[in-house]
Amino acid sequence: MTGTRFPADFRLEPLRRQHSRRQFRCGEHQVDDWLATKALQHQEKHLSATKVLLDEAGGIAGYYTLATAQVDFGDLPAELTKRLPRRMLPVAVLAWLGVSLDHQGRGLGRLLLAQALRDCYEAGRTFAFVAVILDCLNNSAKVFYQRWNFQELPGHPYRLFLSARRLDAMIEESST
Repeated sequence: MTGTRFPADFRLEPLRRQHSRRQFRCGEHQVDDWLATKALQHQEKHLSATKVLLDEAGGIAGYYTLATAQVDFGDLPAELTKRLPRRMLPVAVLAWLGVSLDHQGRGLGRLLLAQALRDCYEAGRTFAFVAVILDCLNNSAKVFYQRWNFQELPGHPYRLFLSARRLDAMIEESST
């Protein structure tokens, strides 16, 4: 997970008003709708940050959205909360990730996830959190994230987490 290398002529940048958000289609209506109608608003309100991967023609090949949140101590597994205060705990949230239908099957989802996790890792040097969490829309998404060591939160089969400790180890492993 060292510096993520996207295909030549692709570039990753923060979402801006001029990006063709409404043309993006990934096969999941909720993922398409978020980018088209809410991502920029939430970014402008400092609720989340979205990065888009632009293809050689300037179209959105994929994107991810990150945010922060708090979860109750009791909602996290015991191995994660050992020696932590019994209160709301900070987490990073991978809120959305999608790859356009035109670019699926090329490994861009994996590259976008790697970059999103690197962004979380870098942010964690300044704003601490105990885990990265995400909600899966379906089983195939769940399987994809589980390949990256995300685990189910107890009682929430489609809410997954990756501990900050595990994230640190993944980044440090890839840097050696």
